[in-house]
Amino acid sequence: MKSDNPLYLNEEHVRKHLRMAELIPAMEKALIEFSAGKVTQPVRSVINVDPPGGFLGLMPALTPDGLGLKAVTFYPSNVERCIPTHMATIFLVDPETGVPLAIMDGRLITQMRTAAVSAAATKLLASRDAKVFAILGSGVQARSHAEALRLVRNFEEIRVWSPTCEHAEHLAKEIGAKSMSAEEAVRGADVVVTATNSKTPVLKGSWLKAGCHVNAIGACRPDWRELDDEAMSNVVFVDSREGALKESGDVILSGAKIYAELGEALAGKVPSRPNATTIFKSLGMAVEDIAATMLVYRSATRR
Repeated sequence: MKSDNPLYLNEEHVRKHLRMAELIPAMEKALIEFSAGKVTQPVRSVINVDPPGGFLGLMPALTPDGLGLKAVTFYPSNVERCIPTHMATIFLVDPETGVPLAIMDGRLITQMRTAAVSAAATKLLASRDAKVFAILGSGVQARSHAEALRLVRNFEEIRVWSPTCEHAEHLAKEIGAKSMSAEEAVRGADVVVTATNSKTPVLKGSWLKAGCHVNAIGACRPDWRELDDEAMSNVVFVDSREGALKESGDVILSGAKIYAELGEALAGKVPSRPNATTIFKSLGMAVEDIAATMLVYRSATRR
């Protein structure tokens, strides 16, 4: 790969070149390569910005596909400003020369690749005849997950809860779902997504149907929780053991035993536990960002 001038792509450019149906298998490949030791990726470096209570994360990775770095900010208080809580920029370079290839907006990439990873987890771990899908949360990740998970399972009913009732009702109308309490949404659901900014548990293990699959997306700090101890006592998959033991409050504070990395299960190195109640704790990794960014870059430079 060679480039005299780095390609610059804003969010609208990224949107034109990134497709969820292509992103899901790309995430499966990236996770398998990560768990097979084919990726050089230090755990995310985080700087606290307090006040106002934000974070800056730096996420570099060298993968079989590419080399790059994502800088991502997470400011929960942005909800009050009606601007995104997560924003990001991704810097892609040629691994052979270090020449800059592209600089692109990473907000949409982060949103889509996170949901694509959950779709990969759901495809592998959820019941094949899953019919009821519950979403706790009403932000961009809730919307992206509604799109992605529908590509891997044929849901007959989607339920939505949010701490803000109006937001839940708006999302429900948008995606053809029903708005209800968190407990009502989760009880009897085959697949659950928790995608909130909560620092304390919003999902109780006592609500979960036996054999249910949960994708836990929020609570990205070591002292934050979305799931209670009972929920975390089920079969727990993570994207990265090292990352989960450093960053996931759900794992750290519950003392949960990590069963496997998702990439190990996708590669068939460990059983996927099809009849068990499963939790996939997602923190997000640079390898996922590089894989998604390479899809965009290749599409944008295709002659």
